[in-house]
Amino acid sequence: MLDRDPQFSGGANTILVTGARGQLGIELCRSLSVLGRVVPVTRDTCDLASAEQIVATMRSVKPRIVVNAGGYTAVDAAETDADVAHAINAVAPGLLAAEAKALGSLMVHYSTDYVFDGANAAPYTEDDATSPVSVYGRSKLDGEHAVRGAGAAHWVFRTSWVFGLQGGNFLKSIARAALTRTSLAVVADQVGAPTPASLLADVTALAVRGYLSGPSPMPYGVYHVAAAGETNWHQYACRIVEILARAGVPVAVTPEGVAPIAAADYGSRAARPANSRLDTSRLRAALCVDLPDWREGVDRVLAQLIEGRRLFG
Repeated sequence: MLDRDPQFSGGANTILVTGARGQLGIELCRSLSVLGRVVPVTRDTCDLASAEQIVATMRSVKPRIVVNAGGYTAVDAAETDADVAHAINAVAPGLLAAEAKALGSLMVHYSTDYVFDGANAAPYTEDDATSPVSVYGRSKLDGEHAVRGAGAAHWVFRTSWVFGLQGGNFLKSIARAALTRTSLAVVADQVGAPTPASLLADVTALAVRGYLSGPSPMPYGVYHVAAAGETNWHQYACRIVEILARAGVPVAVTPEGVAPIAAADYGSRAARPANSRLDTSRLRAALCVDLPDWREGVDRVLAQLIEGRRLFG
């Protein structure tokens, strides 16, 4: 196994993970732990809104690989908190990538379907034109540009509709609401693929393993990573309710009580893409992998939530 590139000046196989307490960060710390020494970074130890803390952390840890799972993810709040969203989602990735470049390290960064306007009829490829319709989307696109502009070896993984056991997400919100509410109204005119944080973390580990093994890592650049298949938020919510009921969870709502509504009627502060489907052909070819259907991840996480009684806490 190759511990380092000739230009690398840091510690062998040290992997720094930002956002280590988030739903993706927790999964990354798990998946990457077999590949090297993982250094988890949280907001308490390195605030991504602070350039000084970012630089100090990178120069202290000297990671072989930087995995930036931290980010400002409050899509609606970003509309009135644009400066902070930009600092965390755009400036911070650029600083991390610049420090990675100085070390000769690999930078792994995560972006989103929100860099697109959602007007395409087909799933988006990595080469399709970007045109974000929200402050959040613009901040994430600026982050992509900053990473690329720093000149470090990098992968940018765009993903969509991430969920998992940890943190707040749509799956957990609907599951908890189903316990007490007899009716729900859920957007039906936005399409995408719910993607487990665990899948995203495992794909990252596969790519990093190839990078460490050498000599021909997956080509650097942008890749789309999302579960296979597609659905809309309403259908997604109905499946959550169906699975809970089938497992004997005492839900107050039935699938028939989940009403489909238009995004325009939901009243979100920030616009969302109507089409969040991502074409994953490039990634699947590069890593020689298949990506499981979105239902598999949803069903598995719900089963884990039910078994651990996490819905009732």
